[in-house]
Amino acid sequence: MTSSIPALATRPAEGSALQAVLLDMDGTLVDSEGFWWDAEVQVFAELGHELADEHREVVVGGPMTRSAAYLIGVTGADITVVELSALLNAAFAERLEQGVELMPGARRLLTELAAHAVPTALVSATHRHIMDRVLCSLGAENFSVTIAGDEVERTKPHPEPYLTAARRLGAEPARCVVVEDTETGVTSAETAGCPVVAVPTVTTVAPGAGRTFVTSLEEVDLAFLRSLVPVGDPA
Repeated sequence: MTSSIPALATRPAEGSALQAVLLDMDGTLVDSEGFWWDAEVQVFAELGHELADEHREVVVGGPMTRSAAYLIGVTGADITVVELSALLNAAFAERLEQGVELMPGARRLLTELAAHAVPTALVSATHRHIMDRVLCSLGAENFSVTIAGDEVERTKPHPEPYLTAARRLGAEPARCVVVEDTETGVTSAETAGCPVVAVPTVTTVAPGAGRTFVTSLEEVDLAFLRSLVPVGDPA
């Protein structure tokens, strides 16, 4: 359910050039990265292979096709990327049936952004049918635009997902703050030209110019996000 809002809503607040906030889903807003790993371990066990924990950091936050290809390569499993992707999505969807918890501070942040009519997008490498299930927990009404991984030609770490979200919001990427939890997502946002707030959870994110780090969404509010795009900054 992707929609757009009037460009008028992207006018920055006084003292800030912030036009929109773009948020990752798994591991950033919802505590679901563990679900993905559990699904991967389960599926490969059923295929007769044991996944070592060392592979977890490689696949976390990545697009399904990349993760599937990597895991097939390290295990030698006799399965195609398409077949494995279908099994992983099904196993993950099963876990979602019991619901998914939001990350600390996520509900408060979404409520604040909505209360101030800040254009907000959900941008994930997860496929649409999975995203729609998670939106039942997040609240679809909290997002003006939602971009799923199977709705773009090139997903994260390519910049296309964030460039697409900014365009649909009628905003300039340099005035859209992105909140991400993985190196893959941060790279996607940076390459799109967006300032980034990194909140690592399962995996590490390397320090870098233009990357602002927090330990939890509890540290993120609208005033903080606006401070990252002050008036006068180049677009």
